[in-house]
Amino acid sequence: MQSSEVQDLVKNASDLVSLPEVSLRVNEIANDPDSTADDMGKVISQDPALVARMLKIANSAFYGVSNEVETITRAIAILGTKKIRDLVISTAASDTFDGIPNNLITMQDFWHHSLYCALLAQILAKKSKKIKSESIFIAGLLHDIGQLLMFNKLPEKSHETILLLMEGTEELETYEAERHVFGFDHMEVGAELIKKWKLAPVLQECIEFHHVPQNAKNFPAEVALINIANAVAVMADFNSMNEDDIPMINPISWELTGLSKNDLPEAIKQAQEEIEEIESVLFPPK
Repeated sequence: MQSSEVQDLVKNASDLVSLPEVSLRVNEIANDPDSTADDMGKVISQDPALVARMLKIANSAFYGVSNEVETITRAIAILGTKKIRDLVISTAASDTFDGIPNNLITMQDFWHHSLYCALLAQILAKKSKKIKSESIFIAGLLHDIGQLLMFNKLPEKSHETILLLMEGTEELETYEAERHVFGFDHMEVGAELIKKWKLAPVLQECIEFHHVPQNAKNFPAEVALINIANAVAVMADFNSMNEDDIPMINPISWELTGLSKNDLPEAIKQAQEEIEEIESVLFPPK
């Protein structure tokens, strides 16, 4: 249940962090079983810059298409409406927050961690027999989106949270420190933002409970997968393979996903091989 403070925070920032209309239409079309690839192509074609970006991504080495993709219709046919939807929302979200200043984290660091989490989640989802959602990549990418809003709108308290974590007098995870300082956490803020954007319920739940997968109600396996992927991505942020450097993976996450620690080395290797290429096309230098 979202607190009134969280709802007010997101409502007051709605002009600042609104997704472009074309992104919202693309999302609606991807979720409509009666829609076609042509429907999505017509919407994307209204934004020439978005068309250029999608074609660049479709032609990147990451997707390994043998013949050059010259039209958005062809890109949708090759990648599928769900993948194109994820790419459109990914680029829209990064562009939305790109111009919002904060002094607590660089956008490059934030999106690198988020993308690594998204790639790991996507790779591990293929190993799990319990993941049904096709939105797991975007769930990984947006799992910490609430932090950016808190950093921008509530910088002093956000800085206080970071100091609390650095002091290390208590073994706190980030969301626990946020609750000490704010009375709410970035998971709640992110979930409210996803709700405001009218994105899929699975995304809202993955974001709202990715540190506490035991609280997930409708998509427990997907939430647990993001719990695992985020923890491993934090380990990568520290350039470490030492489990002491990562937030605890909730034991229930292994049970809910059907995965084990033995699945991680191969997934980590694949994500490390892929991240530079997809990062360069999704989040090119400005």
